Amino acid sequence: MPRTKKAPMEFSGIEEVPPYVPKKSEKYMSKRMAEYFKNILLAWKKELIEENDRTVEHMQDEATNIPDPNDRATRETEFSFELRERDRDRKLRDKIDLCLQKIDEGTYGYCDTCGEEIGLPRLQARPTAVLCVDCKNLEEIVEKQRGT
Repeated sequence: MPRTKKAPMEFSGIEEVPPYVPKKSEKYMSKRMAEYFKNILLAWKKELIEENDRTVEHMQDEATNIPDPNDRATRETEFSFELRERDRDRKLRDKIDLCLQKIDEGTYGYCDTCGEEIGLPRLQARPTAVLCVDCKNLEEIVEKQRGT
């Protein structure tokens, strides 16, 4: 069964997870907060792996020889699209693994460039963020100037 269309970084289970509300005296990226994001990342990774498995099963089930060239071309185009999606998912799983490693090391939630807090709202919107808003904006400006 083909994957339902979602934005590239969308995790379908995120709607079920209530937003994290820190306690008044809680420090940024406390153990409790890190555990919250670890659970989200693990669930997201599990969903991606399950989607990959479904794609493999689908492609194996649909790999029959189709005599009509137009139908065969359509099927090959669909398979190609699914494989590109799975490749994007693989790259996302790598980002998730990096974030899980950062959680274990105690560096998750801090900007890779300047070391400042990424911030709870940004991480809730994009749990794989590794740059704060300012550094990400700067990176995008530089990319735009280089034309990449």
